[in-house]
Amino acid sequence: MSKLFSTAKLVKDLRIDVDNGRNHAICLDQPKPDGTDMGPTALELAVMGYAGCYASIAALTARKMRIILNDLEVKTEAIKSSDVGTITSAKTEITIKSSAPKDRLRRLHELTVKDCPVGLLFEKAGVKLEYKLNV
Repeated sequence: MSKLFSTAKLVKDLRIDVDNGRNHAICLDQPKPDGTDMGPTALELAVMGYAGCYASIAALTARKMRIILNDLEVKTEAIKSSDVGTITSAKTEITIKSSAPKDRLRRLHELTVKDCPVGLLFEKAGVKLEYKLNV
């Protein structure tokens, strides 16, 4: 078992600085006119975390599979339902450039989806996830 930490501190108005206790921080804010638009909203950060998690797990999995990635791009578009007040679905387009066979790249994708912790959180929260893989 491992522990993750975070501290959020209100700076001014709706600006909040969040850190992870390991010397990494990000500013959260709201779009204008309510906020100053100095950073992403917390919900945007969750979507960013999901795309980043997929990319990180894909890169780690590729290393384990001895697949050389020439390029990896993960684009996620999430839908926030006004009825529910949060994300209900997300479409993710993954583009992988590699000389590895396409079936190995598809397997890389399958393992990444299975092992992505943020994706698993989204799934357990009922977010409908769709993927488009370009290899």
